[in-house]
Amino acid sequence: MYLNTFSIVAYDPDENAWGVAVASKFLAVAALVSWAQADVGVVATQAFLRVSNGPRGLALMADGKSAAETVATLLKDDPQSDSRQFAIVDARGQVAAHTGKNCHDWAGHKLGTHFSVQGNILTGADVLDVMADAYISSSGELADRLVAALRAGEGAGGDKRGKQAAGVLVVKPNGGYGGDNDRYLDLRVDDDEQPVKKLRQLLESHHLFFGAPRPEDQQLINEDIARELQNMLVSEGYMGGEVNGDWDEVTKQAFWVMVGNENLEERWSPDKSPNHIDRVALDYLRRRFG
Repeated sequence: MYLNTFSIVAYDPDENAWGVAVASKFLAVAALVSWAQADVGVVATQAFLRVSNGPRGLALMADGKSAAETVATLLKDDPQSDSRQFAIVDARGQVAAHTGKNCHDWAGHKLGTHFSVQGNILTGADVLDVMADAYISSSGELADRLVAALRAGEGAGGDKRGKQAAGVLVVKPNGGYGGDNDRYLDLRVDDDEQPVKKLRQLLESHHLFFGAPRPEDQQLINEDIARELQNMLVSEGYMGGEVNGDWDEVTKQAFWVMVGNENLEERWSPDKSPNHIDRVALDYLRRRFG
């Protein structure tokens, strides 16, 4: 199985997060390429695909091997090593990569500080150059910068066969939903005409539903906003009665039910800050319910 693709692996010491993003004209590409474990490292395995290089690479780093040592071990006794491509960032942010001489043109990798970009069957080396530049110069969370690199790579030509799938995976210690796992986000577009664009949309949705509200985005629910929210609640059947602009207990409880149905519990609850609403949540509700 030959996986023609472009990807980026990275470690962010400020977030203490490891991540990988990938795009390809290959169905469900991220399910095969992307491997990561918090406090261990991240692996992207592609080209003449050896899926086991993902979990095996993580296991080697968990046992204390560096990124370079892990690459050397994965290449050892592999008769198809000249057709493999993979990149690794270890727990300390050290980077190593391999592009076999038989990988289909154009193929290569480019190492940076705590990151690597790589690809095969690309339109040219400039794909990796713009990916690296985009990752370094973009802002936001690690996931935002990983996807920015994909968007730049796609804009420079990307996989010369076309587009089909993309994904981004980021892990952090206890960073997953519920706090008892490391999977901060794992977003995939398995089959789409514009997979990287769709991936960016999914990432924005993740920020909405799972992102932590910022103190500066907290807005007092005054009479006008209370009336606006009551109109939504009445029109959607969450409460009856008069729309009067009173942010009373009945309205709060009805709003809490709506918040639950819309998966906005991270952004409002009657216990944490009942008389304020997050601007991000309010903007979403306005778009959704008018």
